Amino acid sequence: MPPTARRPAPAIVPLTSAHAVEVLAIYQAGIDEGNATFETAAPVWDAFDAAKMPEHRFAALGADGQVLGWVAATRVSDRCAYAGVVEHSVYVHPAARGRGVARALLDTLIASTEAAGVWTIQSGIFPENTASIALHERAGFRVIGTRERIGRHNGGWRDVVLLERRSPEIV
Repeated sequence: MPPTARRPAPAIVPLTSAHAVEVLAIYQAGIDEGNATFETAAPVWDAFDAAKMPEHRFAALGADGQVLGWVAATRVSDRCAYAGVVEHSVYVHPAARGRGVARALLDTLIASTEAAGVWTIQSGIFPENTASIALHERAGFRVIGTRERIGRHNGGWRDVVLLERRSPEIV
């Protein structure tokens, strides 16, 4: 594609088991890069499926139907006081980065959570993942702090930057 040509925006669709193989491969690619998660291997589909809220998970599809990325939310607690708080993950295929895929996924997640009465979306991001932190800030998230040496990863301690987006629609 010529440098000046624009790629079409990805189609954002509900993430289902039909996307499982590609979603888990994208997740594993992020794991393998070393700055996305404390996880060391993508889970099997049944575990992934059970952990993610069906109403707040989406896949970005290219023109050929290939999964370019995904976003999914999990509950932070079963306690009713936290009913409006979710944590999310967003992953993009390495070849699809820099094309607005993650932003489209985040925007869709924000719309779906606000429609459902969720007032806070939070995430923990390794400080070395500066592109993800910048993306989240552009999408309305703010850094609320850093948890220093919160977990061990590949033989060393890692910090995690905590970010949140408070819905201006839910007061």
